[in-house]
Amino acid sequence: MKKEVVTTGKTIEDAVAAAVSALNASSEKDIRYTVLEEPKKGLFGLGAAPAKINAVYVPSPENLAIAFVKQLVSDMGLQVNVEMKESDGEGKLIDITGEGAGVLIGHHGETLDGIQYLANLAANKKIDGEKRDYVKITVDAEGYRAKREETLRALARRMAEKVLKYKKSVMLEPMNPYERRIIHSEIQNIDGVSTNSIGSENNRKIVIYLEDQKTVKNEG
Repeated sequence: MKKEVVTTGKTIEDAVAAAVSALNASSEKDIRYTVLEEPKKGLFGLGAAPAKINAVYVPSPENLAIAFVKQLVSDMGLQVNVEMKESDGEGKLIDITGEGAGVLIGHHGETLDGIQYLANLAANKKIDGEKRDYVKITVDAEGYRAKREETLRALARRMAEKVLKYKKSVMLEPMNPYERRIIHSEIQNIDGVSTNSIGSENNRKIVIYLEDQKTVKNEG
């Protein structure tokens, strides 16, 4: 929700700083302002006038996302720490740690993925038709993302060995797009096997098969 104030200061910068404080914003990035009056020095102190601005609180996508997650965990009664960090990839990472954070993960990260989806909706919701670049938000809890990635890479290697040994393709369980990308990436480093995705939407699965195999024989 937007909040609006009119502030003054000796300089434009001072008026902006006053607006940030009045709007309880994290930084100048969270406000948009219009200069109403330029500051005037006057002559011998006479006729001097402060700068005046009209400022509107428009929180950054990152702050909208972390505010959503903090409210969510608070409503759940969890005593956890929620921090915004730089992501190893693109966008920002919201890291959740502390006792009880594990309940936010769910089976194979399904609950965490749901929270991440909602956090991205909160971050990228446009207010009054404003234009802004899309910001990708990743949500993690207790280092789950890195652990899950290593589990999936190990799975990809094991299944690739099985395909190479028995000369039959292997079909993996349904995975979300993020997890499928990890499998595809790991298999690309293994000679003699390749991957393909079949199915639709939430039931999409990866098939690992011999590269020189013309007909893919699926194994459950």
